[in-house]
Amino acid sequence: MIEINDVSKMFGEFAAVDNVNLKIQDGEFLGLLGPNGAGKTTIIKMLTGLLKPTTGTIYVDGEKMSRNNMKIKKRIGVVPQYTNLDKELTAYENLIFAAKLFKIKDYKNKIEELLTFMELEKHKNKKAMNLSGGMERRLMIAKALINDPDIIFLDEPTVGIDLNGRRKIWDILKGMKAMGKTVLFTTHYIEEADYLCNQVCLINNGRVFKKETPEKLKNDLGIYTVEYFDSEMKTNYEYFKDKDGAEKYISSIEYVSYTIRKTTLEDVFYNFTNRKVV
Repeated sequence: MIEINDVSKMFGEFAAVDNVNLKIQDGEFLGLLGPNGAGKTTIIKMLTGLLKPTTGTIYVDGEKMSRNNMKIKKRIGVVPQYTNLDKELTAYENLIFAAKLFKIKDYKNKIEELLTFMELEKHKNKKAMNLSGGMERRLMIAKALINDPDIIFLDEPTVGIDLNGRRKIWDILKGMKAMGKTVLFTTHYIEEADYLCNQVCLINNGRVFKKETPEKLKNDLGIYTVEYFDSEMKTNYEYFKDKDGAEKYISSIEYVSYTIRKTTLEDVFYNFTNRKVV
C-alpha cells in the first residue's frame, strides 16, 4: 500500500501540492485527473523520489520513500511525461541499457517478451529517433517494466498520441491491471480515466478533493445531464438521477437549444471547480 500523509510541495511561495492525503491499495488502478498545472506531475515526482516533499511523508508498504531508498525503487517502474530514451540507440539497445541498470542477468528473454507485449518486435532494430510517437511511448513503458515492478507510475502516458496509438496503450495498461500491478497514472483525457480506472482522484490547484470509482462520482452528481444554451448566450448544466427528471426540467425553462446526455467525469470535475480538465 502507498500512503501519502499531509504532503505539500512548495516552490518559493507557490504551493504546487497542498496538504495531500491519499492511500493507494495494492492492485489498485488509480487515475489522477486534473488540468495542466494542477500538481499531478509534482505528485508523481515525489512518489518516485525525484522530489522531496516540503512537508509530510510518503510510505510504500511501511518504507519511507526517499531519493536514496533503493529497496523501494527496485519495485517501481516509471514512465515520465517526456521521453527518457536514448535517441541514438535502437529500441532493443534501450531495453538492454535499462536491464543492465537493474543488473538483470537473463535479460534477453525478458526483452523479447516486452517487445512482443508492446507490439514492437518488428521495430526493435530501429533507432528510437525513428520511431513514431506511439511506438516511442510504448518503448518507454517497456523500459519501465524491465524490472517486473509491483508499482507503476505513468505521467500522461498518451499525451500527443493519435487515437489509434492511444488505444494500443490502453490495451497495455489493461494488461498491467490484469496482472495485478498497482498503477497510478496522470491524465487530462476524461475518457481515459473513465475507461481504465477502478479509482479516480480529482485534483485542482494542488489539492486532491475526491477519490472514488468513476461510476460513483457520476451517479452521486446525477446520471443525466441537461446542457442548455440560454437567451443570454450562456451554457448551463443541471444534473438529474433519471431521464424523466431531466425532461421535466427542460419543459419548465426557456432555452435556445439543449441536449440531454449521460453525465461524464468532465461534468463531475466542472461541477466542483467550474474548471474544465484541459
